[in-house]
Amino acid sequence: MGLKQAIKSIDAFPRAEDHLLQKTQSGAFVSIVGLVIMASLFLHELGYYLTTYTVHQMSVDLKRGETLPIHINMTFPSLPCDVLSVDAIDMSGKHEVDLDTNIWKLRLNNHGHIIGTEYLSDLVEKEHAAHNHDDEKEHHDDLDQKLHALGFDKAAENMIKKVKQALTNGEGCRVYGVLDVQRVAGNFHISVHGLNIYVAQMIFGGVTQVNVSHIIHDLSFGPKYPGIHNPLDGTLRILHDTSGTFKYYIKIVPTEYRYISKEVLPTNQFSVTEYFSPMNEFHRTWPAVYFLYDLSPITVTIKEERRSFLHFITRLCAVLGGTFALTGMLDRWMYRLLEVLSKPNPRGILQ
Repeated sequence: MGLKQAIKSIDAFPRAEDHLLQKTQSGAFVSIVGLVIMASLFLHELGYYLTTYTVHQMSVDLKRGETLPIHINMTFPSLPCDVLSVDAIDMSGKHEVDLDTNIWKLRLNNHGHIIGTEYLSDLVEKEHAAHNHDDEKEHHDDLDQKLHALGFDKAAENMIKKVKQALTNGEGCRVYGVLDVQRVAGNFHISVHGLNIYVAQMIFGGVTQVNVSHIIHDLSFGPKYPGIHNPLDGTLRILHDTSGTFKYYIKIVPTEYRYISKEVLPTNQFSVTEYFSPMNEFHRTWPAVYFLYDLSPITVTIKEERRSFLHFITRLCAVLGGTFALTGMLDRWMYRLLEVLSKPNPRGILQ
């Protein structure tokens, strides 16, 4: 018996006799409120435990010999597809248009609706080759021979008429697809540079008539991961009564996203600054939209992690225990207040 009594003496939760317990309506109200609060806090803590959080780590980028995917989705509302070309050049000066590129051009009417498509791949390289070949012949004195070498035949005349009609109709072009380039600094640009310079002169009449207004729907350097923000998405640049060249200077940061399932997603994020250079009729270059990119030597690793179960239990005990203690105090205060207010002699209450 002595041992049992000793054990009972350390009981931290003594129980009162049933006839000493008194149940009240105020106590029932506080109990219901307390249960609702505890249930809400439990659900909140459970959701907090089940959601993952990310940890960022940085290290030196050790990747070599890989390609850099460039996802493009842009609209040029004032330029027909026949005059637009896409080009990519790295630091060595090598044109990257001969790689496995998948670029599509969608013809748009003046309301932005699709009216036709055109696949664009080796066509760009051929146009640039023709353009370079034409530049080498500029020193010829015989104008007739020059025009013949530049391709001013029936096909060229038909093309000029077609483009002028498209400009009159207000046609635009949507360019989208993927460029795979080497992982070195370089640039890619969308412009009318693929045209023969004399053909471009015949079509537009001068550099000030080339409107490179554009909308960047999506520009990324790899697949997207949860929470990524590409700063150029949704960019709108519209020119009115002026022309010029847009240059976007991009700093690419190699990134690895590690899911909670241990799956690894290699991608890239980037920051950007932009510059606009207006042009007049004395400029010798044609307006364009340039994207000049460079790669950071630091790679960022983003890891998804989940909070420990012990952390969840600790927080749960803290919030539920605190709510229970608070509702107990509130119940005692309400009981005493109602007890004081229910006394028949108000003078005694003041005393």
